Amino acid sequence: MPAKVTLAQKFAGFSDHWAPRIVARYEGHEVRIAKLEGEFDWHSHTHDELFLCVDGELDILFRDRTETLLPGDLLLIEAGEEHKPFARKGEVQVLLLDPENAPNTGDEATATKAVEA
Repeated sequence: MPAKVTLAQKFAGFSDHWAPRIVARYEGHEVRIAKLEGEFDWHSHTHDELFLCVDGELDILFRDRTETLLPGDLLLIEAGEEHKPFARKGEVQVLLLDPENAPNTGDEATATKAVEA
């Protein structure tokens, strides 16, 4: 049976920033949502990472460029590519796709553990 997730309901269930919530699981991956505001740390991952902007405007800084995501924009960041998310214009809502238990900072020591929404 398909699992329906209403993102608006899930986003309404929390207010903290940079703390991913797991809304679904798919073939060894976690579908996560997060609210972002301000800037995050420079980091990279050992896996590809998918960002889908649901609401707001998000800049993702790379060492050689900046990609700006608006609602409906999707960005795939390749494994090992250093990046820094930056929500300059207020709160942003994003959907992320990561391997199960992957740290959001690329480093277990500094990660915020994703929890069930």
